[in-house]
Amino acid sequence: MNDANENNAAPFGRNEAGNNGPIIPKSASEALRPEKVPQPPKRSRKAKSQVVIFLNFLMTVVVCLTIAAAATVYYAMSAYEDKGPLTANTNFIVRNGAGIQEIASSLERNNIVSDGRVFRFMSEAYLDENDTLKAGEYEIKAGSSMQEIMQLLKSGKSILYSVSLPEGLTVKQMFGRLSSDPVLEGDLPAQMPAEGTLRPDTYKFSRGTKRAEIVAQMAAAQKTLVDQIWDKRDPDLPIASRDEFVTLASIVEKETGIADERSRVASVFINRLEKGMRLQSDPTIIYGIFGGDGKPADRPILKSDLDKQTPYNTYLIKGLPPTPIANPGRAALEAVSNPSRTPDLYFVADGTGGHVFAATLDEHNNNVRRWRKLEAEKAAAAKAAEPASAQE
Repeated sequence: MNDANENNAAPFGRNEAGNNGPIIPKSASEALRPEKVPQPPKRSRKAKSQVVIFLNFLMTVVVCLTIAAAATVYYAMSAYEDKGPLTANTNFIVRNGAGIQEIASSLERNNIVSDGRVFRFMSEAYLDENDTLKAGEYEIKAGSSMQEIMQLLKSGKSILYSVSLPEGLTVKQMFGRLSSDPVLEGDLPAQMPAEGTLRPDTYKFSRGTKRAEIVAQMAAAQKTLVDQIWDKRDPDLPIASRDEFVTLASIVEKETGIADERSRVASVFINRLEKGMRLQSDPTIIYGIFGGDGKPADRPILKSDLDKQTPYNTYLIKGLPPTPIANPGRAALEAVSNPSRTPDLYFVADGTGGHVFAATLDEHNNNVRRWRKLEAEKAAAAKAAEPASAQE
C-alpha cells in the first residue's frame, strides 16, 4: 500500500515559476514555444522630462568643449615655445603701421613660424595693453621659437645700418652720400640747409628711416654742438657771432686734418684777424670757384685762381668770407673757441702731411723755400722711378 502510493505520487522540485512544488510536465509543442521576454522596468516621469534630457546634453557639450579648449591651448603653448622651422638666420622686415595679423601672416609665409594663427593668438595673450611689435628690420636666428620672435619684435632691437659723413664735407657732398645710400628711403629736402649747419658724424639707423629724418637729426645735432662750444669760448676772440665762429672753424677744418695742429692753425687766423691782415686761405679760394661740389682731385690750385674775384677769395677780401665753406666737426670748433696763444702769422706744408709755423714773413719765406725744394726732390725721384717701373 505504501509502495503504490509512493509510485503514483507526483515528483517534487522547481516548477516553472521557480518555486518549490510539483513539476508539471510540458508537451512537445509547449517546450518548443519561445519564452516571453520580461518587460523592462518602467522609467520615472522625471527621467522622461525634456529639461533633464537637455541639461544632460548641455553638460556633455560643455565637457567636450572644455576638453577641446584645453587641448587647443596646450597645443598652442607647446607650439609657441618649441623650436621654430627656420634653418638659417634670416632678416625680417616689419613695415611701419603693420598690425599683428599682417606680421603673423608674413612670418608664416616666410617659413619663420609654423603657424601664424598660433603666433597671433599667443602673442596677443602675452603682450600687455601698451606693448606693440615695432617696425624695423630684424635678424631672426635659426630655430627661434615664436615666443623668442615676439620678444625680439617687441624690443625694437632691429638691425642698425650706418652712414658716415666726415668732417670737412660740404652740405652738397653730404647730400650726395645720403642720396646714394641703398638703405635710406625717401627724398632729401628740396632746399639744402645752409653751409656749416650739419654735424659731421656716423649716424646709425634702421631700415625704413627717411633721408629727411637723418638731415633733421644732423641739423639739430650741429646746432646743439655749436651752442655748447660757443658758450665756453674765449671771451677775447675777435668773432662777433655764432655764424662767424662756424665760418672760421670751417676754414680750420679744411686747412688741416691733424688733430694737434688745429688749435695752432686757429691761432694764426685769430692773430691775422686781430691785426687786420687778410686770411689768405687756399680752401676759401677753392670754395669760391667750385662751391659745394669741391675741387676735382686732379685739379691743382693755379696762380691765376688767387686773382679770381669771388666773395670767398680771402687773398683779396678782408676778414671772413660770407658763409662757412664746409661743415666743421667738434675738434675744429673747439680749436677756434679756445685757440693756442702763439705769435704765429703764417704756416706752410712741411712735405710730410703737416705744417710748419712762423711768426715773421722772413721765417715763413724760408719755410716756403724749404717746402718747394722738398716738392722738387719728390718730383725728380718720381720721374727717375718711371723708367724702372716700365722695365719691370
